[in-house]
Amino acid sequence: MASVESTKPYLLRALYEWCADQGFTPYISVQVDAHTLVPRQYVRDGQIVLNLGAEAVQNLHMGNDLITCQARFDGAAQSLSIPVGNVAAIYARENGQGMAFEVGEPAAATEEVAPEAPEPPPTSEGPTRPHLTRVK
Repeated sequence: MASVESTKPYLLRALYEWCADQGFTPYISVQVDAHTLVPRQYVRDGQIVLNLGAEAVQNLHMGNDLITCQARFDGAAQSLSIPVGNVAAIYARENGQGMAFEVGEPAAATEEVAPEAPEPPPTSEGPTRPHLTRVK
């Protein structure tokens, strides 16, 4: 029997598209490790929260294994490369709706649990805590 492809990259793309269709700003929370290419000065407690909105990134590609794009940090262009397995959550900044994921594990099955996700970066516009569904 062939191995089953993880649902995680498909769910990430679907929730990204839902955010875009609703006019929301998609944020992802990422567990940073040696395979994650992000500006290290913005990593806090081993995690980084990234705005993937169309105004914030260019050349976004959400593949089955990697999310890649270019973004500006303090005015300097940076290439980002995020392993899909390291994405802990995707949610809309405006209302906190989204989904949380197990980090490092393939997500072949989903299970709904109580909301539990990292805090989004502090903003005067955003929610204080995302409302997420955890995927294992």
